[in-house]
Amino acid sequence: MNISADIFDEDEGMSDYATFSHGLYIGGRWQPSSDGRVIEVIDPSTEAVIAAVPDATLADAALAVDAAAKAAAGWRETPPRRRSEILRRCFELMSERAETLAALTSLENGKALRDARGEVAYAAEFFRWNAEEAVRISGEFGLAPSGANRIVVDYQPIGICVLITPWNFPAAMATRKIAPALAAGCTVILKPASETPLTAYALAALYEEAGVPPGVVNVLTTSSPGPVTAAMLADPRVRKLSFTGSTGIGRVLLAEAAKHVISCSMELGGNAPFVVFDDADLEAALDGAMVAKMRNAGEACTAANRFYVQAGIHDAFADGLRKRMAALQVGPGTDSETECGPMITRKAVDKIDRLVQDAVARGAKVLCGGTILEGRGYFYPPTVLRDVPPDAVMTQEEIFGPVAPLLSFDSEAEVIAKANDTEYGLAAYIYTRDLARGMRVASKIESGMIALNRGLMSDPAAPFGGVKQSGLGREGGQKHGVAEFMEAKYIAVTI
Repeated sequence: MNISADIFDEDEGMSDYATFSHGLYIGGRWQPSSDGRVIEVIDPSTEAVIAAVPDATLADAALAVDAAAKAAAGWRETPPRRRSEILRRCFELMSERAETLAALTSLENGKALRDARGEVAYAAEFFRWNAEEAVRISGEFGLAPSGANRIVVDYQPIGICVLITPWNFPAAMATRKIAPALAAGCTVILKPASETPLTAYALAALYEEAGVPPGVVNVLTTSSPGPVTAAMLADPRVRKLSFTGSTGIGRVLLAEAAKHVISCSMELGGNAPFVVFDDADLEAALDGAMVAKMRNAGEACTAANRFYVQAGIHDAFADGLRKRMAALQVGPGTDSETECGPMITRKAVDKIDRLVQDAVARGAKVLCGGTILEGRGYFYPPTVLRDVPPDAVMTQEEIFGPVAPLLSFDSEAEVIAKANDTEYGLAAYIYTRDLARGMRVASKIESGMIALNRGLMSDPAAPFGGVKQSGLGREGGQKHGVAEFMEAKYIAVTI
């Protein structure tokens, strides 16, 4: 049976969600978990169970490593042009099936359909970009300073890669890792978040249709991520771990990987400052704030977490942001009118409310929102707080929700110090008409990525990653993304 064609049959529509959960995808085959257990998938808009996926065991993880190892030599030796063509076909199929994938992502994640469409387009682009990079992997050749020999540097696939992705961008976080790994010639095992596994399995079927050989991409879901991941990392054939998620979990995984000296790429938490100077274009800054804050309803590691607004423009910005946030349509993600969908779980809602109530207790004023919405679904309203004190917990902890805390500042030096007063350093935003100041401040803010007069920075062609406790390595960009999945081999040659 052509599973991919069955999954994406346009005549069937989206009514049978179980179609997207055939089983664990190991060695090009769909199979149940070894003990038959399953994980229920919940629609965060309704709290209804929409599907169930296999709950992988340690034995299943071992099978996935075996499958990746069996396929490794063949994929490594596949000519770069052929790998490129397969990746390009993945891009084309994702583009053709974009509406189905967006609807599925919106269903299991809860994000507004417009955001899901944007995510799928962004996710597909990683295949197009890395299809081009696959044929541009080059080595180095030079003369040793002594003149005694030539220095040849060859770049080779690092080996089997374990990829762990979060629930907030179930399509893009997977392709951002899979595409460069495949371009480099590696085989992979993807462990998607158990909250949003359906998109990962749908994409696995799509990869198969595009020509990815059995075992090159394997996908498994588990309710025991710690033991399952540890078992895979303990296998000497596994040589790479790429993780996107919280800094806390990242530290645990780094410690586990260190036991086996495994190369790690880590995209971890953020606490992005959004800085608005008095001379900024107010409407442009508000436009950017809405994108930086409300993309995926604030459930993004790059989301603006702290808004520092200079005193002269502060009140106008606060009023403009309040109006825009209060006007957003809250509802089920799959509703085409929705602009702010639900959070991923009830626990996430409770955390957001805890941070809001803490800030209010310390003197912050609620301009809109600020109260958990009643009824079914994990909803929290778009919220704006002003006069947020610097000791509020939300200034040091990721909100991961539709809450914008405003803090006032006076001088450039002051806001740089405040922006850097965090253990994180993933993303930052700056709005000013003075380009010299913008570049000066950008150079002093401790962050891996800066958006200057923009509310969006993510691009497959740019290196994505952070500094300090926000991670190690980069994903995407010219050579950066593929390089994370390669090893340099030096050969000394006497001619």
